[in-house]
Amino acid sequence: MTAAMRAPLSILPLRLDDVVFAAGERRIIDRVSLTLDAGPRTVIVGPNGAGKSVLIRLCHGLLQPTSGRIVWNSPELPGEPRRQAMVFQRPVLLRRSALANVAYALKLAGVSRVEREARSHTALRRVGLDHLADSPARVLSGGEQQRLALARVWALRPEVLFLDEPTANLDPGAVLEIERVIEAMHEAGTKIVMITHNLGQAHRLGDEILFIYQGRVLERAPADQFFKRPQSAEAARFLEGELPWQT
Repeated sequence: MTAAMRAPLSILPLRLDDVVFAAGERRIIDRVSLTLDAGPRTVIVGPNGAGKSVLIRLCHGLLQPTSGRIVWNSPELPGEPRRQAMVFQRPVLLRRSALANVAYALKLAGVSRVEREARSHTALRRVGLDHLADSPARVLSGGEQQRLALARVWALRPEVLFLDEPTANLDPGAVLEIERVIEAMHEAGTKIVMITHNLGQAHRLGDEILFIYQGRVLERAPADQFFKRPQSAEAARFLEGELPWQT
């Protein structure tokens, strides 16, 4: 097999070495070192204001650390399709149909027109929105919009997907549908790194839990162990609902 035919190296693991992110005098992320490997679903929990969203924005590249290093195993190259993606709590959708939203993301990634159409329909079918392909994206319900955001990402076939509270403020039925999509993406081989304030959801979807408090990762453990036998006093208090907003 020639070098040109070999599959590209995985971008994982992702390594954070002594990462700090400061706003003025405040360290929002304070000397975090960790490695994210392929495979297990990593769910990040902690009190509001602990630095969860800032952490995954640093990982995704939306923010640059004040100090420390964030290194992918095989860095993405300028001009090539991105191999990691992120979905936010409130998705940003174009004033186009659901199908066109997915197709536009593929166009930006350099996918041919013929392949864009097929991959867009497949992605919508995977998230249960194929019957709404021609509907304006911005008139869909909140849960449907979030599933569309996931379809748009899934069509790109990312190795890693960062999720920032993707089911916040949605009804239980919409939450269940989105969890099914996330689980299907995981089973298809995408590494999931997810923030949630819903501890039941963290237990359902997490293989491992990262507990963040005051900008530091205080605990990392398999989900069952974390929920049954937290190792830090702060994690135990958090699970009992005793940690307030962190300032």
